Amino acid sequence: MTAKPQFPDEQSSDGQFERQGDAFTDWVTADGSSGFPAEAGRYHLYVSLACPWAHRTIIVRKLERLEDAIGMTVVDPIRDERGWRFFEPDPVNGFRYLSEAYRATDPAYRGRVTVPVLWDKQTERIVSNDDDHIMRMLETAFGAVGGGGPDLYPVRHREEIDALNALVYESLNNGVYKAGFATEQGAYERAARQVFSTLDALDARLATRRYLFGATPLETDWRTFVTLIRFDAVYVGHFKCNLRRIYDYPNLFGYLCDLYQYDGVGETVDFDHIKRHYYCTHDDINPTRIVPIGPLQDFAVPHGRERLG
Repeated sequence: MTAKPQFPDEQSSDGQFERQGDAFTDWVTADGSSGFPAEAGRYHLYVSLACPWAHRTIIVRKLERLEDAIGMTVVDPIRDERGWRFFEPDPVNGFRYLSEAYRATDPAYRGRVTVPVLWDKQTERIVSNDDDHIMRMLETAFGAVGGGGPDLYPVRHREEIDALNALVYESLNNGVYKAGFATEQGAYERAARQVFSTLDALDARLATRRYLFGATPLETDWRTFVTLIRFDAVYVGHFKCNLRRIYDYPNLFGYLCDLYQYDGVGETVDFDHIKRHYYCTHDDINPTRIVPIGPLQDFAVPHGRERLG
C-alpha cells in the first residue's frame, strides 16, 4: 500500500518526490537594469534556520558582510497546515504567516509556500523565492553595499562550480528529500543509493584538497555544507539515509568541521530549530512528533584539514 505523501501535489505515480518549481525569479542587479537595483536597506530576507535552502542564503549574507545592508527575519521552526509562521508579527510588514507575502505578490498563488524569500520593501513584493538565485545575487550584486566579503563565484571556476552544483543538488541536497519523501520502496532505494554514491565521490575528492576547489571554500562548499550539517542529526534516521553517517567518512567529517568553524558559520547552525522542524512537521514520517536527543557531535574539534591547503 502506498504511504500518504508529505506533499501530495509533488508526488509522482511511482512514489517519487518531485519538488515544485520556484514561483518568483526576478533578480537584483548591481546596475539596476533588472528593475531591482542593489541598495542598502531596500531588501529583506525571510528565512528558516531549519531549512537547508534558506541556510545557504544566511551563510552567504554573513560571509559577504551584508547583515547591515539586508535585514532578516526568522520564521518559527514548526510549519503547520497554514505554512511558515512568525514567532511575533513580522517587523517589516506585520505578517503572521509567510503566505501573506506570497499573496501580496500574487493573489492567485496556490502553490506551497517556501523559504527563503527575498522581499523588496520599496515595491512591497517578493523579488525571488529561488534559493540558488538569492545566493548568487548576494554573492555578485551587492559588492558596493556590503563589507567586502570573499568571491564565492570566481570567474576562473564558474564552469566547474555550475557543474558540481548540479550534481550536488540533484543527488545530495535534494537527494535526501527524494529518499525521505518517497512513498514506494524502489523510489526510496534509488534516491538513497545515489546520495551515498555522491558522498563517496565527495569524500574521495576531499582526500587531496582542503575544500572542493582547493584552498578556499566557494559557493559549492556552502551548498554542500547545509546538507552535511543536517545529515547525522536528521537524514540518517528521519529520511532513512543510513548506510553511513558523515561521522564515518574520513575526509567529509573533517571537512564539515572545517566549514563549521569558518568565519562565524557555526553561529548560523541551530540544531534545536533543525530537529524540531523535521521531526515535528513531517507527521507522515514521524506521527508521534518525538524529537530525538542525539546525536551529540562536536563540530568544534580539531580537524587537521590545514595540511591540505
